[in-house]
Amino acid sequence: MKEKHKSIFASIGKNVRRIRKEQKLSQQDLANKCDVDRAKISTIETAKEDFHFTTLLELADALNVKPKELLDF
Repeated sequence: MKEKHKSIFASIGKNVRRIRKEQKLSQQDLANKCDVDRAKISTIETAKEDFHFTTLLELADALNVKPKELLDF
């Protein structure tokens, strides 16, 4: 991931984590809803690696929010 994009991915990750916790979902619960492994959710929330736009859409669907709510930075 390019350094200049890291803050964007970090903001998205913080939003995913905040919404997930508000909904009282574990990382495993969210992973199951998105059909990914728990480690992927962890790397998204901590901005350890980038991810595809389709993953963002899957996260939004699983959390029942609009994608723009995850992109709010």
